[in-house]
Amino acid sequence: MLRYGIAMFPSKEIQDEANSFRKRYDPHYSLIPPHLTLKEAFEADDDYIEKLIEELRKIAKKTKPVDIAIKKVSSFSPVTNTIYLKVEPNEELNQLVDQMYSGEFPEEMEHPFVPHITIAQDLVQDEFSDVLGSLRMKTFDFKDTIDRFHLFYQLENGAWSVHESFVLGEDDV
Repeated sequence: MLRYGIAMFPSKEIQDEANSFRKRYDPHYSLIPPHLTLKEAFEADDDYIEKLIEELRKIAKKTKPVDIAIKKVSSFSPVTNTIYLKVEPNEELNQLVDQMYSGEFPEEMEHPFVPHITIAQDLVQDEFSDVLGSLRMKTFDFKDTIDRFHLFYQLENGAWSVHESFVLGEDDV
């Protein structure tokens, strides 16, 4: 059984911005590039994952590329000391995520879906407050269209690797 997850990569510009903070404030920096999680980590065996891959292909074909906008940072405080680039919620993103938690897909959503790209986590309280305070004064103005999502699996060292990528809207081509 391997651990899998499903996520999207934003543009290089957004990844570079996220990494400028992650290098200092995210201990998972080296394990996975900046990403927007669509489905939280779950376990699956080879047979099951093949069934899910078929389902992911169907979802990708009927889903148009997703537009995202980032205007500010936010946090999951007081639940965790995680700071993130807040991806403005939109209907396309919500519909895509809903499909990742229905039909063949395992598990209920552990937390309500909050579209985000993590830039800091596992900070001690004082550092968390300082970093969040300074980042809240910063303005962000990113827009991006993401045209694919990825199925990841977790390696023994904790890093995540792409198992397969799914291009959105291939039915339209």
